[in-house]
Amino acid sequence: MASPGSTTGWTEASRSTNRPSRERARRVAGILKAGILVGVLDGLFAIALYVVALKATTTVRLFQSIASAVLGPRSFQGGLATAALGLALHFTVAHGWAAVYYAALRASSILRRLVAAPARAVVVGMAYGVLVWLVMDLVVIPMTRTRPTPVTARSFLPVLVGHMFVVGLPIALLIRPNAPRPD
Repeated sequence: MASPGSTTGWTEASRSTNRPSRERARRVAGILKAGILVGVLDGLFAIALYVVALKATTTVRLFQSIASAVLGPRSFQGGLATAALGLALHFTVAHGWAAVYYAALRASSILRRLVAAPARAVVVGMAYGVLVWLVMDLVVIPMTRTRPTPVTARSFLPVLVGHMFVVGLPIALLIRPNAPRPD
């Protein structure tokens, strides 16, 4: 077992005799919670920005645009069904980024030490949010059937900054190597 306050206890704890399934369940629950929270916060942020502030679209078309990544332009003729697909894809991506963060923490003792202190976890989370947006917009989205947000678009910077708070920060605060266990 790791000594109190150790950041290496994450992998050592999973090797102890009575803990593996409990530890695994706790980690999966952390990924699920982070994915759900990020899906909700990012969805609400997107609605606030694109529907309310910019008046660029409707909520249904917003989620249809997410579905267009796999369906292309025909997603906009699918009504609520393609909006629901977009919503499901949105939450899938949120969970995916939470799982990527978990995997990075598991693989990197340096990252585990960095996020051991809550203040540093905040900084790492905000940087992770920026990374998520840049990878999504510059790598992932161009590989789909939709278009990325041009860097010159008026929404690029607000979305980039928004991802610091509604994506990276919740993931980094919910998925922690030494997060207290609810008993």
